[in-house]
Amino acid sequence: MPFDFRRFDIYRKVPKDLTQPTYTGAIISICCCLFILFLFLSELTGFITTEVVNELYVDDPDKDSGGKIDVSLNISLPNLHCELVGLDIQDEMGRHEVGHIDNSMKIPLNNGAGCRFEGQFSINKVPGNFHVSTHSATAQPQNPDMTHIIHKLSFGDTLQVQNVHGAFNALGGADRLTSNPLASHDYILKIVPTVYEDKSGKQQYSYQYTVANKEYVAYSHTGRIIPAIWFRYDLSPITVKYTERRQPLYRFITTICAIIGGTFTVAGILDSCIFTASEAWKKIQLGKMH
Repeated sequence: MPFDFRRFDIYRKVPKDLTQPTYTGAIISICCCLFILFLFLSELTGFITTEVVNELYVDDPDKDSGGKIDVSLNISLPNLHCELVGLDIQDEMGRHEVGHIDNSMKIPLNNGAGCRFEGQFSINKVPGNFHVSTHSATAQPQNPDMTHIIHKLSFGDTLQVQNVHGAFNALGGADRLTSNPLASHDYILKIVPTVYEDKSGKQQYSYQYTVANKEYVAYSHTGRIIPAIWFRYDLSPITVKYTERRQPLYRFITTICAIIGGTFTVAGILDSCIFTASEAWKKIQLGKMH
């Protein structure tokens, strides 16, 4: 007797003349197909969309930076002449620089009565401060007006991504024009290293920061101290990493198979229950007639 390979068929076919179409089965089939289409499109959208996940760890992510952080500062002082405005930098490694001028410019405002300072500079990865003041001026003014607007203060690379909403420019838009003109301003910054890695593995290094501020008029035994705008910073040991990820193809295929199989199985059970109940009801009605 020849070997019949068809005996391994677990999907046995039922002849068409033994099947019976019903209106209920047709409605369930149409609803089933629409439901599968909806879930398929939802999963396809999720598969195409890039997901950004974040994690925290303790490390210095940018070890090739030479222990430096790039800073970008843009600030307007509408009531202080440009020849009086300067940037000073100091930190715990002994750096003390008065009147930093590299990669910076001063733009006169209000017909020369005010000044807009824009600068790019680097700081060491140790606690320190940089401040806008009149300390570098050849002659100190009697009553310097330190009211100001901060347009931008950022650290590291500028991340051009849509899916990350962090405090990369937390002081952007800070308005102190109604403050006491003779007051100093202290901004205490906690800088958090941030890494963004795209799908290709390319990394960008930036820094977010939180800020607290206070305003005060300072005095010493010789009288009132000349006001300044201080940015005092410290680095957090925690690094935030954002990583772009896309759902693997095998997971997408597995999910689609589960959707199709599960939907058809549930629909088949539902159709069978309805059909069985319908046939039983018909028999009951026939019994009443007899």
